[in-house]
Amino acid sequence: MKKIIAALLCVFISLSLLVGRQAFAAVQMEIPAIKTEVPKLVVNTADGNGTSLEKEDGYTDAQINISDNGESVLEKDIIIKVRGNSTAMTAKKSFTFKFDKKQDLFGMGKSKKWVLLANAFDPTLLRSYVAFDLAQELGLEYTSRQKIVELWLDGKFRGCYTLMTPVKATLDTDGERDFMLEYERLRVDEGTTYITSNGLRFGISDPDEPEDGQVEYISKKLDELSSIIKYGDREAIENALDTISFAKFYVLNEFLKTNDFNFSSVYFYYKDGKFYAGPPWDYDLTMGNVNQDFSSNSAAAFKTDGEFINNKLFYKYLCKNEWFMLEVRREYTRHGDYFRNIGAEGGLIDSLAAEYADVFERNYTDAGWKIRYLINVMMYPLPTYEENLEFFKSWCAERDSWLSEFYETDSLRFILGDCDRSGTIEIADVTLLQRYLAEAENDPEIALRGSVTGEKPSISDATEIQKYIAEFNTSAKIGEIMVK
Repeated sequence: MKKIIAALLCVFISLSLLVGRQAFAAVQMEIPAIKTEVPKLVVNTADGNGTSLEKEDGYTDAQINISDNGESVLEKDIIIKVRGNSTAMTAKKSFTFKFDKKQDLFGMGKSKKWVLLANAFDPTLLRSYVAFDLAQELGLEYTSRQKIVELWLDGKFRGCYTLMTPVKATLDTDGERDFMLEYERLRVDEGTTYITSNGLRFGISDPDEPEDGQVEYISKKLDELSSIIKYGDREAIENALDTISFAKFYVLNEFLKTNDFNFSSVYFYYKDGKFYAGPPWDYDLTMGNVNQDFSSNSAAAFKTDGEFINNKLFYKYLCKNEWFMLEVRREYTRHGDYFRNIGAEGGLIDSLAAEYADVFERNYTDAGWKIRYLINVMMYPLPTYEENLEFFKSWCAERDSWLSEFYETDSLRFILGDCDRSGTIEIADVTLLQRYLAEAENDPEIALRGSVTGEKPSISDATEIQKYIAEFNTSAKIGEIMVK
């Protein structure tokens, strides 16, 4: 009888292993993988209860050991807590941890406070990473740096996380005249001071605990800024706002279709007499990862076509100005190659998925996390990792295609030196520029395209183009793609 039971048990174990292998076959990527080791973070809490921590528990004492390429690079005492709101209710929680003194981790800058993002709502584990990479590409000031890592908590492997500095740690304000605000439509966090201006509700993020006088000053300044944005002319707006940051922030969130943009985690700051948009934060529910049946806002965020941010927050008024939308179009055009590469075959998403394939595999096998529907606003995941990745890629490619056409980016690009718009640089361009200089032509496009030395068009520009055609050395940037 024991032999029969033993035989049956062996069969059961074999079947279990087979099912386990088949289960992961459904989530691993069918793209060339590059073996990549990532930093390991080992956290041990004083009470050994890290895996059962809840947000309301607050900070708990712990020790962290960080290793890279098998070598320990840092071992320190920390305090750690669960972070987030809806994400705090998931099994795979995000964390905030804090050192007693600032530490520079992996060259990302010095900070006491650090964040471990779980990316629990995103089955690809890549949306936030792509969003912050895009923010860096756009040049948004104080964008958090990031590093994909693996976490062990009180002896248990917790899988793939993204290590970052939080928004407050990236931006220094003087605490008196400068401040940072987080748009928060409804949520109330204990210890946060809220103010309302022009129907928009903000939590004061910096200073952390503003005094009454600071709250009054911030409220008055925000009312002033809101009024200028709503009623001011171009000069007044440009004097009060860093409009370039507002354009970059618009482009970022318009491409991503940030579902939460009208609700939460949208930051603005006032520094050195100017109002800025950003820094960016919270992008797991973007780029199509939304439930189109949840609300009209989510339905619009799910689609790859259509404008999305133009009627939200301060952009409700800024986007009515043609000069502002022209800067938005220019900003998108300047980074057109980058946008096209995000969802392209072999592009950014593909390269990241291949580079971190082993890490993502361990997240879904060794750590035991599942591709699951976790919150009513997220898209119901597709069955396999690869299907979710392909959806993500396709969404980004289609979004770029629609925006490129909508912004008429082709009409803003030109080849420096191509005076006649033929697409090539030849002697006819020199002749046309000479005719313009002789006032036989008056098309301003000739001057724009022919100013290869960066100055007002002159005979020296014609000479430089001739040298370029004859393949002589020239310091002029002839042949480069420029944006009007």
